[in-house]
Amino acid sequence: MQTSLTLLPFKTPLIFPIHHHNPISPKPLPSSPQPQHHTFSQTQTQTHVSPVNSFKGSGYISTISQAIKEEEEYRRARAEVLRKGLDLEGFSIEGLSIGGHETCVIIPDFKCAFDIGRCPSRAIQQSFVFITHAHLDHIGGLPMYVASRGLYNLKPPTVFVPPCIKDDVEKLLEIHRSMGQVELNLDLVALDVGETYEMRNNLVVRAFKTQHVIPSQGYVIYSVRKKLKMKYINMKGRQIEKLKKSGVEITNTILSPEVAFTGDTTSDYMLDPRNADALRAKVLITEATFLDDGISIEHARQHGHTHLFEIIEHAQWIRNKAVVLTHFSSRYSIEDIRQAVSRLQSKVSAKVVPLIEGFKSMYT
Repeated sequence: MQTSLTLLPFKTPLIFPIHHHNPISPKPLPSSPQPQHHTFSQTQTQTHVSPVNSFKGSGYISTISQAIKEEEEYRRARAEVLRKGLDLEGFSIEGLSIGGHETCVIIPDFKCAFDIGRCPSRAIQQSFVFITHAHLDHIGGLPMYVASRGLYNLKPPTVFVPPCIKDDVEKLLEIHRSMGQVELNLDLVALDVGETYEMRNNLVVRAFKTQHVIPSQGYVIYSVRKKLKMKYINMKGRQIEKLKKSGVEITNTILSPEVAFTGDTTSDYMLDPRNADALRAKVLITEATFLDDGISIEHARQHGHTHLFEIIEHAQWIRNKAVVLTHFSSRYSIEDIRQAVSRLQSKVSAKVVPLIEGFKSMYT
């Protein structure tokens, strides 16, 4: 059976109320004035109203512009949330550091992690771990890290700790060996402040003093290179080779600070002359737990932490090429952190970058 349908003329829906001649006027709101209709004769000249001009007068352009701006800000914040890692001064730096929750900062170029947090999976591939202090948000994942290295048949790691906690760390690992009936193989090194350890033939690490509410220390990683002594600089190659074979030391060892990591600390480390290398390393990774007037400097110091205002106050001592701020309180959003970074950036020549993985945007 055939059914005959009558097709009505199609009318384009009006998304915006653009004025046309003989418009279809919607029923006005009670508070809106009634539109006035004018009748023109065929001999009268009709004025063309540009849709663009109608937009300009209607306020839609400003509304749309604001919506576009907010969308751009959201996309930028979202990209910051999803982005993994930083690239600074030739180093890849990744991980997360949220005050009181978890800190593990990874430098794949050195096959190392500073603190282990809850043992993020990316840390398992790192051969060296530097523990700054014994709070759980910095050391809690250590047994899991060691066990995971064994599970994947990776070489037993080298773990550095402050000497005062080495015995307790050994006891902790022994408890896990007993409970889990597993082997936890590692080289546990007690590295004291001022002591140096050779990670490989062109890389060494040295501990430096920090100030937290419990014993703590930071670490500086140095590149090592040999430079011919000045008194041999004009000698011929054969002569130099002869001296070398005879046992004469013909070179000086040059240590260049590459990356420094503070862990949790007050800002006092910045004023200690013995910590000069930390403040002239290519990259300084330092904490900035509190960022604004909501928390006082005194409160930060009482809890063994650094306030951004203190870093700004001591900015004259920063000789690094890049500064990575970490360990922000979870009270802050990505936008809060970015605004704080801009305050410090205006005070130093170093590039200032926050480690914001794990933090939320106000737009999410």
